[in-house]
Amino acid sequence: MKKILLSAIMLLGLAFTAQSQEISKHALGLRLGDNNGFGGEISYQLGLNQKNRLEFDLGWRNSRDVDAIKGVALYQWVWNIDGGFNWYAGVGGGLAAWDHDYYNNNYRYNDSGTYVFAAGDIGIEYRFKEVPLTLSLDARPEIGSGYYDDDNFGFDVGLGVKFRF
Repeated sequence: MKKILLSAIMLLGLAFTAQSQEISKHALGLRLGDNNGFGGEISYQLGLNQKNRLEFDLGWRNSRDVDAIKGVALYQWVWNIDGGFNWYAGVGGGLAAWDHDYYNNNYRYNDSGTYVFAAGDIGIEYRFKEVPLTLSLDARPEIGSGYYDDDNFGFDVGLGVKFRF
């Protein structure tokens, strides 16, 4: 645990010494992941200045047993690694609603609800210079109450494609 904490502190120290790169004022795209079954999200980014942005995601899931919708808002700090490569970290939260219908032989389970959660976000992205396209890979831990599977912790790894305008 001490090694993880020390590594995190060193990484944050390095982050504050990195150079910045211009952030697009607007970006719209898709983020594909699988947090507690959420498959896809529509993602919008709003650049606030050269180092910060807001990200808003609207996710949905439609499977055999669970239907759900989830909204997430994140504040992100962005640091340039080299050229078009950036890495970013952020914090935020969200709200979700779900409906769980399970049928197996003579057994039927039906439940629904809403939950709120806090989220973190860390990732890497590449911004193409020739076209207004950004590819990203991130991890998003979430903690909250009221998840449909009684687990108050979620972890999502997502792949994003966004068009800048």
